[in-house]
Amino acid sequence: MRNLVFFMAIFSGIIFQTQAQDISKNAIGLRLGDSDGFGAEVSYQRAIKENNRLEFDLGWRNGTNYDGVKLIGLYQWVWNIDGGFNWYAGPGAGFAAYEMHYRNHPVFGDYDDKDAFVILSGTVGIEYSFDIPLLLSLDVRPEIGFGDGNYDNDDLDFDVGLGVRYQF
Repeated sequence: MRNLVFFMAIFSGIIFQTQAQDISKNAIGLRLGDSDGFGAEVSYQRAIKENNRLEFDLGWRNGTNYDGVKLIGLYQWVWNIDGGFNWYAGPGAGFAAYEMHYRNHPVFGDYDDKDAFVILSGTVGIEYSFDIPLLLSLDVRPEIGFGDGNYDNDDLDFDVGLGVRYQF
């Protein structure tokens, strides 16, 4: 009888722990933010294991001298902190295309240019999953671009974003 009670206690603890760490199978929404301007991304997350997922973000960026689009794919490990609070991290890569507009620039004068480049990225963030199908997140995404245009894309950039997603 003692062994049965012990076994049931261990089994129940494993089940409750596993359920606490499960992430939503799908989530779709918006990620708002950027490092130096404003950007919005349509964001989709797809669980591939109980604590791993893929995230795909397609968005646009605009700043004082540029407009652009960006597609990023990320692999994320998710760890439970407590209840609905999780933190996550992972690597990623993507592609961006920008159009630059310089007006009265001290070096370039009036100048327009276009550039497309590959991005290596990562992410670290925290999220809270509510009892309703709502997921809020705050993350930082260091990015470095590799291209050959005049746009300053080979610097390390820290993209900070706030995510609001519907889970299903």
